Amino acid sequence: MTSLQKNHGTDATEDDLEQAIASATLLFVDDETNILSSLRRLFRPYGYKILVALGGREGLEMMESNRVDLVISDMRMPEMDGATFLAKVAEQWPETVRILLTGYADIESTIAAINIGKIYKYICKPWDENDIKLSVRHALEQRFLEQERKRLLILTNKQNRELQAFNANLEETVQQRTQELRKTMDMLETAHKSLKSNYVSSIKVFSNIIELREGTSTGHARRVAEWARDLALKLELDNETVQQVLFAALLHNIGKVGLPDKLINKPFNELPIEEQDQVAKHPVIGEGLLMGLDNLQVAAKLIRGQHEHFNGCGYPDKLSGEAIPLGARIIALTNDYDDLLQGMLSRKTYNQSEAQDYLLKNKGKHYDPELVDLFLDMVGITKPQPPKVAMRLIKSNGLTVGMVLAQDLVIQDRALLLSKGHVLNESLIQRIHDLERALNEDLDLYIAE
Repeated sequence: MTSLQKNHGTDATEDDLEQAIASATLLFVDDETNILSSLRRLFRPYGYKILVALGGREGLEMMESNRVDLVISDMRMPEMDGATFLAKVAEQWPETVRILLTGYADIESTIAAINIGKIYKYICKPWDENDIKLSVRHALEQRFLEQERKRLLILTNKQNRELQAFNANLEETVQQRTQELRKTMDMLETAHKSLKSNYVSSIKVFSNIIELREGTSTGHARRVAEWARDLALKLELDNETVQQVLFAALLHNIGKVGLPDKLINKPFNELPIEEQDQVAKHPVIGEGLLMGLDNLQVAAKLIRGQHEHFNGCGYPDKLSGEAIPLGARIIALTNDYDDLLQGMLSRKTYNQSEAQDYLLKNKGKHYDPELVDLFLDMVGITKPQPPKVAMRLIKSNGLTVGMVLAQDLVIQDRALLLSKGHVLNESLIQRIHDLERALNEDLDLYIAE
């Protein structure tokens, strides 16, 4: 296995390539020992492992017992000529690079060798030393880079198959987790049928499902969304733009639903590079998952841009400055702030002061400088508490059409069923009864007076 093959988490570097070339195995085949000696003497200083054979049959035996990266064969040899030998090599070891040594008088045989043996290059004798050394190096570079390309293609296809398999089994996996979540998804489907009247509630429920899949602390997406909405309002953006920022913030991690558990629950900066690369695909996947929802296309673009950095060093598109959508710059800031407080950006859990210092330190690098100032000014202000709403606790058998929820209706302290302010109708009340029977549990509902 070459160093390029061992480095299976990232693209090949120049050092990897040099190491791979230096460890290559060359086979020289010629019936003249002086030719073999000259070739061995020419290439020995470069660290290659060198094998020699006095004919085609012996060369094939060498190929059987050794992994050979490149073979140089003379054209004119008794018993088996170079064209025939290289044709057999091409048939049995197609990845081995094949070079033919030939005389000027052998042009017709050389053409046949090119067609039959699929040789990389032919070199006329007597050869120029610099030319043959460069030819061998370029051939090895091409071989190893092609190997790396194939390896990365196989790895990408494998990861895509794993992602497809995980997505195919996601519904079953979610159903196995909790009966409550299955019921929530059923309610989500129903909510989408009346999307115009329950649009925001549907997005909040969907956001909650994503958090259940991630296993993160409850409320991350809602905190990020509230900060993002408040910052958008502070910027005096129009209502439609504010709403799209809110939706994008609530759904910003939707692209992570297909990731393995081990990648979701660890801080991003603590992951190995290859696993960071896998997680880094989630903004593009998130945009793709929303492509069928026309009303969320603006939000989808913001989700794609949430990890772009103001200095152009982010991903996936390396955008910089104002080329990054404003909503994406807002979400990048509020999401990282909450991740710092929750210990999901790095191993350390930051307090508010440390998190704000982090934003200042990366002002103009990761984040829009103007937004950092506005956000820190905003979070430093104590918001006036909304007036308390009079409410009463009742069971579902006391529900009537027209009642308004005074608090979010949740199960197991995590799964959001209905958000506060929801007006109950006959259909919703019936679905609450059905859910209680399925769970064999009475739900507590707080109704506004």
